[in-house]
Amino acid sequence: MAVEVTEKKQRVKFLNVPIDIIAPEDLGDVVYNMLKEDKEHNIVLLSLWDLLRARRSGEYRSYITRASLVIPISKSITSGLKFLTGKKAYRYMPFDFIISILTILEKREFSTFLLGGKKKILNIAEKNIRQTFPRLRIVGRCHGNFKRHEEAIIIKAIKKASPSLLLVGKGVSGKEKWIARNHVAIGQKGMRLWCSDIFDVFAEKKKHPSTRTFNAGLEWVGFCFQNPIRFFRVFPYIYYKFLLLANKLFVKS
Repeated sequence: MAVEVTEKKQRVKFLNVPIDIIAPEDLGDVVYNMLKEDKEHNIVLLSLWDLLRARRSGEYRSYITRASLVIPISKSITSGLKFLTGKKAYRYMPFDFIISILTILEKREFSTFLLGGKKKILNIAEKNIRQTFPRLRIVGRCHGNFKRHEEAIIIKAIKKASPSLLLVGKGVSGKEKWIARNHVAIGQKGMRLWCSDIFDVFAEKKKHPSTRTFNAGLEWVGFCFQNPIRFFRVFPYIYYKFLLLANKLFVKS
């Protein structure tokens, strides 16, 4: 198993997918060091289903591999990593992780650009973000349901604003792949992060799981009741367990 270690971050390959191990107390230093570099930094919040998708999708796998941070959000990933390697990875709730990032940016009055969601939702989300992080500079916003012919104008606006963080939510065509497909046009600086429901949560139109539920690894129950088709994910979950066992028995570190 390949391991890459920096002062505050350890990157490991887990089932051929990169995972970053970062303690919460080191996250601020990691973010500041990234922003010092004159290059773009994609941040991925990786669920178990994303991990399995990265194993079979070439485009998505490339996006994950090139990302500067790959943060596990599924308990199945952190427990699987410990099972195979004995390493402890830190799992983050997506909403809490983004709150941490915005808090880090606000301390030095860095900037963000908001992209995604419905227009009304985004307006409410922006208002709430401004109230919560008054020293964070919001240098632009655009709802996610823009027309194809408007895309070039939006990308130009993002590049001109040069935000410290481009925060992208649902509604944008291609989802997180939109970032990968446009990373050169957006500009070679700053962090980019996609999280599907983030603006709905900031606008208080959707609740995020409680800390107790998340720590127990039961957040998927609520998601399944919101979208019952997700109950069929039991089959890829069984496949994942088989992969863990096969790697434990037959693959050398």
